[in-house]
Amino acid sequence: MKIIDRVINCLVIFLLANCCGILGEIDTKKRVISIVILTGLFIWINFVPSGEIKNMRTARLKVCCGGVELLILFVGAFSLTVVYAIGNLLELFPRKMMLQGKSEWIIHIIAAVFTLAIVFWNGMLRVYATSTQLGVKWRALGIIFGMVPLAHLYLLGIIIRTVSKEVKFENDKIILNERRKEDKICETKYPILMVHGVFFRDFRFLNYWGRIPEQLKLNGATIFYGNHSSALAVKDSAVELRQRILEIVKETGFDKVNVIAHSKGGLDMREALSDPEIAQHVASLTTINTPHRGCEFADYLLNFFGEKEKNAVATAYNAALKKLGDSEPDFISAVEDLTASACEKRNERLHDVPGLFIQSVGSKCANPGGGRFPLNLTYRFVNRFDGANDGLVGEKSFPWGEKFTFLTVTGKRGISHGDVIDLNRENFDDFDVREFFVQLVADLKQRGF
Repeated sequence: MKIIDRVINCLVIFLLANCCGILGEIDTKKRVISIVILTGLFIWINFVPSGEIKNMRTARLKVCCGGVELLILFVGAFSLTVVYAIGNLLELFPRKMMLQGKSEWIIHIIAAVFTLAIVFWNGMLRVYATSTQLGVKWRALGIIFGMVPLAHLYLLGIIIRTVSKEVKFENDKIILNERRKEDKICETKYPILMVHGVFFRDFRFLNYWGRIPEQLKLNGATIFYGNHSSALAVKDSAVELRQRILEIVKETGFDKVNVIAHSKGGLDMREALSDPEIAQHVASLTTINTPHRGCEFADYLLNFFGEKEKNAVATAYNAALKKLGDSEPDFISAVEDLTASACEKRNERLHDVPGLFIQSVGSKCANPGGGRFPLNLTYRFVNRFDGANDGLVGEKSFPWGEKFTFLTVTGKRGISHGDVIDLNRENFDDFDVREFFVQLVADLKQRGF
């Protein structure tokens, strides 16, 4: 039915755009009536391009769905118009369907350009305003090369494909959550404490964990954040996390939390668990792309640069982070604690809490371009010292605890250090980061945590 509707709508747009020639030989009254009917249908199509819109679960997706459908209709009607114009030039059609004289050609061109432009810009404005997956890159390229022959067709194809996939993917996800809403598969016995990594903070309007927390909440999870500093030595971050856990326990009445920690946050939590008082308040620890065995490239960097250079970078960074909320950021100590040598010493000193469920997750980029900036730049450098990596951390450094999950995808992309926490809010083939975390927390629930 969708294909039939699309074909009919495409023909309406084509007929209106080319009415000067196609309807040129019929009776004037009939021509006027035909144009009025086509215009009415054209207006309706521009408001309701597809019956699929009614199946969209949010207003944003309705607008986005309509936008991509209009662009598809534009491509179809434009293609038919080009064929019709060529047929006229080659005199392939019956005379009554042919354009006669220069004036008819001028009127035809104006009508066609005007009609098709309305469809195109209506669709383009809709997807530009509502799509999240186009990002800045494709929006900018679309604007820059929008008038360049062939390049604009290539970009239009990318925009249609990207937005079509987004609409279907996001709507299916909403429907899935609606179906399992009553099951509350993420309603764990103890709340989830999400601990960020180094050089980030928990901001109210820019969630470090992307769209993951929202998905967990939709499926019954109770979420808290570490709210700790962005750059401190592991032992100092551990102190902040201890205080945060005691605060959550006191305020909520829960006697334990399930901790999900990314990157350095996993090291911070392992240090925090060395305190028996804190260990009794943690039901489970899941580390995500944590450098448990450190990063050899960090050792190299600290040895390569002199004290003057290191202090200059540290001073600039610490000054910036103070403005964003850190009281006493310590860039150098944070980096030093990520080195392979520092992690080796820490691992010799720390021991896992008996009976505490600890698991780990890791991923890797498939090639240098597999991660967003700046991970696409650091991949080769890290690969030289740590081997296969996620753009920052080597694959061999991830495993810790009784269960290890390694994430990978087919193709050229891979899953970067940022992808694994939805830092860029990006959908890509073969890996749904939000559903991964939903199932991860659902597993914690099944384990009784």
